[in-house]
Amino acid sequence: MRRSTFTNAFSWSKSRHEKFTECLRSYYFYYYRSWGGWEADAPKEVRELYVLKKLSNRYTWAGSVVHESLKDVLLDWRAGRTVDPQAVEARTHRLMQDDFRHSSKKSYWTQKYRKPFTGLVEHEYAEAIPSEAWKQNWETVRSALAWFFASRWPALARSLKPAQWLEVDAGAEHSSFTLEGVKVFAIPDFAYVDEAGSPVVVDWKTGRVREGYDDQVLGYALYLSQRYKFPMEKVRAALVYLNEGLEQEVQVDPAAVEAFKERFSQSVAGMRGLLKDPVTNTPREAEAFPLTENLASCVRCVFRRSCQRETAVAGLQPPQVA
Repeated sequence: MRRSTFTNAFSWSKSRHEKFTECLRSYYFYYYRSWGGWEADAPKEVRELYVLKKLSNRYTWAGSVVHESLKDVLLDWRAGRTVDPQAVEARTHRLMQDDFRHSSKKSYWTQKYRKPFTGLVEHEYAEAIPSEAWKQNWETVRSALAWFFASRWPALARSLKPAQWLEVDAGAEHSSFTLEGVKVFAIPDFAYVDEAGSPVVVDWKTGRVREGYDDQVLGYALYLSQRYKFPMEKVRAALVYLNEGLEQEVQVDPAAVEAFKERFSQSVAGMRGLLKDPVTNTPREAEAFPLTENLASCVRCVFRRSCQRETAVAGLQPPQVA
C-alpha cells in the first residue's frame, strides 16, 4: 500500500494554542498520535484517534453550519447572484437534518461524508441530550441567519465592487502567513476593502462574547497585511456576534500587534519545548504530555475514552461553547 507524502510540519493557529493550553494529552493526540489515521493500513489506535479528532460537539457544529451558510451567501453576492433568505434557511435546516442522521448512526466510522462535518461527540458517547436541546441548536442557527439578513451586512456586501472583495473563508489551503519563521493559519470569514481604502476583516460568532477572540482577528489582520501588502495601521477588524446582535471593533495598533506577537512567541516556545526533534516536528513520548486535572475540560473532549476518563466524566454537564 502506497502511503501519502504528507508531512506533519509544525505550524501555529489560535485553535492549536487553545488545545495546547487546555490539555497536553489531548493536544498530543490531536496533532501527533492521530497523524496518518486516514491511511487504509493505519494502526487501529491511530485510526480511532483520527476519527475522534474529527468529531464536533453540537455547539461548534451549529457555529460551523452558520459559517458555511454565510460563506455560500457571500460568494453568491460576490458573483452577482440573487439570494433568497428563506431558501437559505430551508437549505441549512435540511443540511443539519442530514448531518444529524449520519451522526446518530455513527456512520462516520465506516462512511465518508461531507468534508466540513464528520459526526457529533454526543452520539459517539451516547450522551442523553433531550430533544429540546437539539431543537435549540437549530434555533441558534436559524436566529443567527435571521439577524444577519436583517443587519447592515447584506447591503454592504452587495455594494462592494469586484476589486473590493478580498476573501470569503478561503480555507486552510490558501489562508496562511509566516511569522518568526512559523507557518500561521489565519482564515478570515470575510475580508474586503471599504470605501476609504481600508482593509476590513470580519469574524462571525454564534457564541457569547468572551475573552481570547481578539488574538484570532489580530492574526487575521497580520495575514491581510502580509498577503495583500497593506500597512498594518490601515487594517480594521471586527467581531460580529450574530446571536447577540453585537458588533465589536478590535483595536489593531502597534501595541496590540506587539502584544499578540509576544503571546505567539511564548506559545510557540512552549510547543517546541515538547518536541524531541524540532526540525522534523517529532514529539517526545506521550508521558511528556500529561492529562489535565480539570475534568470540566474532559467532559467535552473527544478523547475521553482514549484517556480512560469516559466513566469519570459521565453525568457532568459540558459548558456551552461555540
